[in-house]
Amino acid sequence: QVQLVESGGGLVQAGGSLRLSCAASGRTFTNYVMGWFRQAPGKEREFVAGISRGGSSISYADSVKGRFTISRDNAKNTVILQMSTLKPEDTAVYYCAADQTIVIFTSPSAYDYWGQGTQVTVSS
Repeated sequence: QVQLVESGGGLVQAGGSLRLSCAASGRTFTNYVMGWFRQAPGKEREFVAGISRGGSSISYADSVKGRFTISRDNAKNTVILQMSTLKPEDTAVYYCAADQTIVIFTSPSAYDYWGQGTQVTVSS
């Protein structure tokens, strides 16, 4: 089992920044690809960003490229999503997820463990 706890969400004006953190506990953190997903009301959960176990490979959704940065600190069992130039359409609940694999999958069904989510609201 892997336990994931997100933090850092909140309300921000368009153009602003937020930093989301995900703290992992349980099994060996470096065995897992880590991903960030989001789900807006009435919409399906979608991939935002993913990072490989060692951090050398990263993938982003086209909608966040150039604005969001994912990183991980394997010594602290933490994955970070730095979000900048936020837009109202970024409003969603953001989830951290872990997948015991070596490939960054973009489908939520590939991920084994999920956090409880943190709300991000971007006002116009």
